[in-house]
Amino acid sequence: MEERKPTSGPDLSGLRIDERSRRNGGGSRKVRLALFATLALIVIAAGVLVLRGRTPEVEVVTARPAGEAGAATLLNASGYVTPRRRATVAAKITARVLEVLVDEGMSVTEGQVLARLDDSDSRRRLEAARTARDATAAAIVSLEVNLANAERELKRQQALVDGGFAAVQARDIAQTTADSLRAQIAAGREQVKAAGAQIGVAQQDVDNCTVLAPFAGVVVSKDAQIGEMVSPISAGGGFTRTGIATIVDMTSLEIEVDVNESYIARVSAGQSVDAVLDAYPDWHIPSKVRTVIPTADRQKATVKVRISFDELDPRILPDMGVKVAFLAEERPSGEPASAPRALVPKAAVREAGGTKIVFAVQDGRAVRRAVSVGATRGPDLEIMAGVNPGDIVVISGPSDLRDGQRVTVLTK
Repeated sequence: MEERKPTSGPDLSGLRIDERSRRNGGGSRKVRLALFATLALIVIAAGVLVLRGRTPEVEVVTARPAGEAGAATLLNASGYVTPRRRATVAAKITARVLEVLVDEGMSVTEGQVLARLDDSDSRRRLEAARTARDATAAAIVSLEVNLANAERELKRQQALVDGGFAAVQARDIAQTTADSLRAQIAAGREQVKAAGAQIGVAQQDVDNCTVLAPFAGVVVSKDAQIGEMVSPISAGGGFTRTGIATIVDMTSLEIEVDVNESYIARVSAGQSVDAVLDAYPDWHIPSKVRTVIPTADRQKATVKVRISFDELDPRILPDMGVKVAFLAEERPSGEPASAPRALVPKAAVREAGGTKIVFAVQDGRAVRRAVSVGATRGPDLEIMAGVNPGDIVVISGPSDLRDGQRVTVLTK
């Protein structure tokens, strides 16, 4: 047989796929992993770009003029606004409410009628006392007529005894009758006085049915309604009221705070105080210590201090929360001698690398400024340099805020 010769042409043996690669699919898996990693990097980069494009939101406040150099704060405390004169007006008798002539928020004057109670029983007692007085007075008139007749009889018997025509016993009987009538008349007149006193008591009961304001003030609570029973003594069942209305003398408002007894030596009568109501955190109210109550609370280890406002304002209301700063009379020697330029809240001052800074907002961008800080004035700090009155400073925002970064100002 004739031998076949190999035909000429390209050698395709090198294009064979390795069996191990075919079984494991290694090449395609690596390609997929590379694609996933690339997509993840693209998503992360896009997120970073989006976040960088977002402007941070900040809260701002306007720096206030500092005025004259303020005193340093010796002590901070918190308390409440309390009135020196506050009264829950109650009835002096037990009776049913007929009228309540006041409501919450109404101003009243001293002696103004607050309520009227049912006085029918009291008027009946008053009428009975007057009738008893009139009856006794009428009996006295009858006794006086009998006394006049007894005195005439006594004179006749005396004349007969003197002439020897009658016995002495007859004269003595006439004398006894006249004396008895005089005694009855005297007793009757005392009974009239007693009846007059009873009339006064009954009249007082009638007057007590009209409840009056003990002093001028504002009604802060209406405690009884028409038809309810009121009494000066609680009945215990919840069906009897003990008060008609609560009145507060708004001219007697002051601050009451508890100071830790460890720091009470820093407080003295007449000391200047900076007060800030929780309801108006940007309003600083000049005040002074009125008195330090000379006793301590052993349970809380505190001493009560009462503070008077230098000037009252209608915005100040009883039981409002208030924070106070007790101020020193003179600036400590370590404080800067120059006058402060502005006041900013403590939250506006940050620290970066040992330097006090604030971020001001200008043209929609945060501008970093190094500042020199002075004394503390309640919730504020004196700024000796770096901030001027009227500058807009950041009090709340991201901790990584940068100089020149565009920001969005939140409005309240």
